[in-house]
Amino acid sequence: MKIRFSFLLLLAFIVNVHSQDATTSVSKNQFKVNVLFPGFVYEHGFTEKNTLYSEVSLGFGYRKSSYYYESTWSFYPMINEQFRHYYNLEKRADKGKRTAYNSGNFLALNATYNFKPISTNNNFGEYAPSFTLAPVWGLQRTYNGKLNLELHLGAGINVDKYNTEFAPVANFTLGWVIGK
Repeated sequence: MKIRFSFLLLLAFIVNVHSQDATTSVSKNQFKVNVLFPGFVYEHGFTEKNTLYSEVSLGFGYRKSSYYYESTWSFYPMINEQFRHYYNLEKRADKGKRTAYNSGNFLALNATYNFKPISTNNNFGEYAPSFTLAPVWGLQRTYNGKLNLELHLGAGINVDKYNTEFAPVANFTLGWVIGK
């Protein structure tokens, strides 16, 4: 009798541990640190498949001028907000793939605000803050050790005080999930 009870208890424990990793719901609260574009990310789960992604980071740009025979790098703070819908969590879980820490594919409405650069060469003209709004498709994967990779791509509209124009949107991040 003790052996059966112990076996059932062990079986329940294994099923419970496996089901926690193969969850088909997004994380309620997730913090990340980005390495490529130094910054911090907070992703808040509203429902089983929808999150609000908030990122504060440091972006960079490069320009070259044939007139001045020089080039310059600019560094600027930026804020990125996305309303994400993860659409393939069940399919990943059914295939035995990891869904923990929001590992899945998503569609999102992306809004990015680029502040005025904190370092630049003024010979290249004035840099104006800009706002970009775009629908994007993306994927996020978090591996053992909480290593996080993310890619999103889309096309939208960029607005600054001089122009409103079409803008391709692409972002790749490498970082780590902090906490549980």
